[in-house]
Amino acid sequence: MQSFPQKKFRDKNLLDSSELAKSTLTISLIVPVLNGGENFRQCLQSLSNVAEKLLEIIVIDDGSTDDSGKLAAELGAQVITFPSPGGPARARNKGAEVAQGEILFFIDADVTLTVETIANLITAFSHSPTLDALIGSYDDSPGSPNFLSQYKNLFHHYTHQTSSEEASTFWGACGAVRREAFWAVGGFDEGYRYPSVEDIELGYRLKRGRYHIKLDKTVQVKHLKHWRVGSLLRAEIFYRAIPWTELLWRDRQFSNDLNLKNSSRLSLILTYLLVFCLIGGWWWSILWLFALLISFALLLLNLPLYRFFLQKRGILFTFGVIPWHWLYFFYGGIAFVIGTIRYHLYHKRKIH
Repeated sequence: MQSFPQKKFRDKNLLDSSELAKSTLTISLIVPVLNGGENFRQCLQSLSNVAEKLLEIIVIDDGSTDDSGKLAAELGAQVITFPSPGGPARARNKGAEVAQGEILFFIDADVTLTVETIANLITAFSHSPTLDALIGSYDDSPGSPNFLSQYKNLFHHYTHQTSSEEASTFWGACGAVRREAFWAVGGFDEGYRYPSVEDIELGYRLKRGRYHIKLDKTVQVKHLKHWRVGSLLRAEIFYRAIPWTELLWRDRQFSNDLNLKNSSRLSLILTYLLVFCLIGGWWWSILWLFALLISFALLLLNLPLYRFFLQKRGILFTFGVIPWHWLYFFYGGIAFVIGTIRYHLYHKRKIH
């Protein structure tokens, strides 16, 4: 593994008065990490370039067995260590407990940011005193070069860049919230022991409390994660889609935004109709004609997304995206059914 530059984070008391004068906001950056490896090294290096604009950098080592915590400490970050993993919700809450900044800025350990990330964050909160929380976006240059990582992270970028600026939830990979608002709703739910929808759940409670959350498309970070088929499907289905479905039923937050846009819901229905027609065509060949028509409808419905991939990565890449995108709707539907059943079974148990 490559050595890391030994550049120290500047102490908050050593900030120049001219730098402090640029903004009255104080920002505590909070990073949970569990065996961060090379991605975390790159994350820390990016933080060293923006440390002078932050009040403090707090790293929570959530039971790592590698040198993640030690490396962060050597570079001057404040490090809190747990002896065993307990999940990013617990880690982020612990970081927020010791944070002194007015703004709590949460990022994941596998992202990097730039000076522009912090500058745009400061601008957003400075220009809008009524803004309570903000989420950003992945950039359009994912760190891992393999197809699946490029597809997934670019899809995430597109989703955020084309969604409403009036956000309906929160995002822990790149999300900032005023400290008072964060603790007013109780912080992250530590019942989530693994990376899941603890950030979305926090966002729903912020919205219920009538706090204002904005999606700022200029606040961008680079995602370095290397996705493989198994890790992607496991995360998408078991750690996101199923628990998110249970949240949707609990809070009735079926908003037309982000991954829940009406076009996505219609695409999900069409995907299942397509599967039915492809299978049924072995008995009634006329259904294969319907399958062709449904495929055409799916292409038209998602044409803006495919045009985006065409512009970013070319025609061959886009042809590879289409089956993966339709598979996304297919397993999303399965996860919704499982999550719905789980929610209602749990709800019935609570009643009785």
